[in-house]
Formats: sequence, structure tokens, C-alpha cells
Amino acid sequence: MSFRIALSGLNAAQTDLSVTANNVANVSTTGFKSSRAEFADLFATSLQGVATTAVGNGVQVSNISQQFSQGNVEFTDSNLDLAISGQGFFMLNDAGALSYTRAGAFQLDRDGYVINSSQQRLQVYPPIDTGGFNTGGLADLRLLTTESAPQATGVVEFVLNLPADAAPPASAPVNPADPTSFNHATSLTLYDSLGAAHTGTMYFAKTATANQWTAQLYIDGTSVGAAQTLQYSNTGFLTAPANGQLPFPAYTPATGAAPITMSVDLSRSTQYGASFGVNSVTQDGFTTGRLIGINIDQTGVVQARFTNGRSQPLGQVAIANFSNPQGLQQLGDTQWAETFRSGQALRGQAGNSGFGLVQSGALEAANVDITEELVKMITSQRNFQANAQMISTSDAITQTIINIR
Repeated sequence: MSFRIALSGLNAAQTDLSVTANNVANVSTTGFKSSRAEFADLFATSLQGVATTAVGNGVQVSNISQQFSQGNVEFTDSNLDLAISGQGFFMLNDAGALSYTRAGAFQLDRDGYVINSSQQRLQVYPPIDTGGFNTGGLADLRLLTTESAPQATGVVEFVLNLPADAAPPASAPVNPADPTSFNHATSLTLYDSLGAAHTGTMYFAKTATANQWTAQLYIDGTSVGAAQTLQYSNTGFLTAPANGQLPFPAYTPATGAAPITMSVDLSRSTQYGASFGVNSVTQDGFTTGRLIGINIDQTGVVQARFTNGRSQPLGQVAIANFSNPQGLQQLGDTQWAETFRSGQALRGQAGNSGFGLVQSGALEAANVDITEELVKMITSQRNFQANAQMISTSDAITQTIINIR
């Protein structure tokens, strides 16, 4: 019996060494989670139960449990490298089958999909046209490889001050080639429906009427409609037009684009005793843009950045968690699959309760403590030696008994 007990000890020590060896071997594996061998003693039982003088039957491996503690977060130079600080797993799609991982080393394939080294696609919650994300569905994350469409200028706002003590210009009407025909001017870039840029210039001329100015818009050197009258109060605020919107007609570019129809807003302009000054000039148009990069924030929102200064949401990284992560089935390649023991995947958004934050430009290192593993190795080795010695001792006793005559 002692042989069998000692043999079970040898097997247990060997398993413990194998688990330790696997942990040490994966110390540099991104997203790896260490394992721990757990043991239970053995007893022989009968219908009468276990006698008080019964001797145990040895030891058995009761479980190899995974340790899902947080690994160190190490920073990298790639925005597509992702780490989760806290609980949760990235979700991967492999031809319709979902798997889960903590290894966030992602890259692009030739079609623009974000994949791991096994060609599995990272899952996100798709964006909704009205804003936000559809957390009830999943989609493959794909970076836009096409250009960002242009948008024609539709709203222009001037925030400026016209000097109250200005005198009417020497000549009229406004002529861009004659500086004596206007008091002040300011320019901005406008865009048509094809994304072509145009230079818009607003000319301001004081009239003989108190607190009154005219505003004349030119685009690419061409006058757009007639001059518009601006009337200010004796406290410097614009009173006419009442809403501050100047009704300039549409401008038809020579590029073949659709006419530019703009709302020109001067409601926040003033006429004070100070000098002419432009606080801001804004417009909502933009040209065609090419993808130059992506940003992923802590909540997992993926934004594409374009050369025209625009950004577009592509999705929100989907995070999953489980009631019992130790019940997950290991698939290799630092991936796991859902099982009955783990419970169904609980999907959520990064930063919400029960889900960690996403760190872009970082990877989670293995949670292996190499010092602890080396101590375990020595302990397992001693256990193996002790059980081997027990077999030698039992063999010596058996030989003594055999030699009795």
C-alpha cells in the first residue's frame, strides 16, 4: 500500500512541476494567465464508512485552476495594442465562433479589419447614426480605407467688433481693388460640395447713418448679391437684421459643384469704441479627408481621424465578463471559450461596473511571478524526492521481510 501512496505523491509532484514549468515558459506571453495545481487526499471507504484507524490512500490532483489576476500593463508604440485594466475579456470572431482573450496585440489585415495573430476579428458595438452605440449587437471592427466625404459650407459665423468712431470710406460702392472703398475686411476658407476650397472675404463699410454699416461678401473675387445693412444700437449691439442672419444668395462655383448656400451669422458682432478686431470666424464645411490614424479612449470608443480634421466613430470595443472565469475552457493562443461552468458571457462597456478600462498603446503582460514559480519548483522537486525516498524505504522493508527465514 505504501508503494501506491508514494506513487500518487510522485504523480502529484510531477503534475505540480509541469504546471510550474508551463507558467515559467509563458512568462513573456502577452495576456497569459498562470495556473495552479490543487490537490486532495484519498481515502478508501466502505458501507460502514471510514474507520478511525484507516490510513489514507495518497493524493490526487483535484483541479488545475487558472489565476485571473491583473498582469502588468506595458506601453507600446501601436494604437492597436490594447490592454484591459480590470475585469473583462476582448471578444474575437472566428467565422461566427466567439472566443475571449486578454491578449490585445491587434493589427490590420488587407481589408482593413482589426485582427489578432490568428486572423480572428476584434468585436465592437457598432455605431448608431443618431449617436451612441448598439450594445445589443456585435460587429467586426474595420478601419475605413476610403476617404472622408467632403461637406459644403452651410453656416458661417463672424464674431468681431466694428469701431464706433469710424468714418465712411472715401469712395463707394465696395471695390476689393480699391482700399478706399471699405473700412475693414476679413477672410476665411469655404468649401463646396466637391470639397474644393474657396476664399470668402467680408468687406465692411461705414455709412453716413449713425451706427450703421454695410457688409459685402465676395467669394473668389466675385460679389455675392448686394451689400447687406447692419444697424447697431447706441450700446453697441446688432439690432438689424433682427436675428443677425445676412440673406446672401447662393454662390455657384466654377468647379461644377452644387451652389453654396450659406447662413451668414453676425449676431454676436458689436460696435464699440475699440479698434476693429476679429475674435473668431467659423464655418462648418470641410474638404475630402484621408485616414491618418485612430484613437481609442478608456471606454473603448474607436475614432477614425482624417486629414481634414474630422473624426468618425467606428465602434466601441466589446468587453465580456463571466460569473466564474475559472470555469472557462482554455483554447490555446491565450484564448478561452464559454462553458457551463463559466456561465454565459456578460457583455458590457469598458468603465461600467464589473468591466475594466481599455488602455490603447499598451499590452498586458503575463501575471506570472517568476520568483514565486521558482520557489514552487524547488518545493515540488523536494516533494518528488521525498516520495521517491519513500518508495526506496518501502522497497528496503519489503526486501527485509522477504529475506526472513
